[in-house]
Amino acid sequence: MRIRSFTRIMWDFNGTLLDDVDLCLSGANLLLSRRGLKPLEDREAYRRVFCFPVQAYYARLGLESEGQGFVDAAHEWVEAYRAGEHTAPLRAGALPLLQAIRGAGVAQGVLSATESVMLSEQLAALGIGEYFDLVLGRNDIYATDKSDIAARYAAEHTAERVLMIGDTVHDFETAQCGGFDCVLVEGGHQAKEVLAQCGCPVFNSFAALGAWLGLAAEACEDCGAAPGGATKL
Repeated sequence: MRIRSFTRIMWDFNGTLLDDVDLCLSGANLLLSRRGLKPLEDREAYRRVFCFPVQAYYARLGLESEGQGFVDAAHEWVEAYRAGEHTAPLRAGALPLLQAIRGAGVAQGVLSATESVMLSEQLAALGIGEYFDLVLGRNDIYATDKSDIAARYAAEHTAERVLMIGDTVHDFETAQCGGFDCVLVEGGHQAKEVLAQCGCPVFNSFAALGAWLGLAAEACEDCGAAPGGATKL
């Protein structure tokens, strides 16, 4: 099985494990409406404009991207997000894949630009904290980057072969900084067409990713999707 070629699976959180696109869209529109700016129409409009770092994303939205204006907007967004985070579920098929990877005996971690305490609280609330022996987040709420976290981890764990699973171009960039392999899954914070530019495997479901890893039977259990649908450019 391909899964055996990796010593660790490193998961992104927001948009990959957690289906929080609607919540993030709502938060963006709250900031825009408070400032008299035009809201985003739907998920696809959000996915077209979303990017890292968050300062660049705010600039695309027409929001202040530096100074006190950015700080204020970031705090408003986090307040709105935390008030609604209980409504965001795990993505379909994520739990069976977590279970299958654990069953294969491969360690799993989370690497996220989310603030560390907030990240741990969310994992616990979702009931999936037990699947991870490593949780890496930031020490602030500004989601500036996470590639530096990957680089530090790689420098301290030179013997590992890590597979990063994400949903954005920044996840791919983070994997490159850490020397990790990378796969991306559609349906998160960026459009399929954007992900395809990375050149790594892009899957349309966790079932398809599970099949690629050689975990098809376990990963497809109860996930509601058939294997298949990997794209690599």
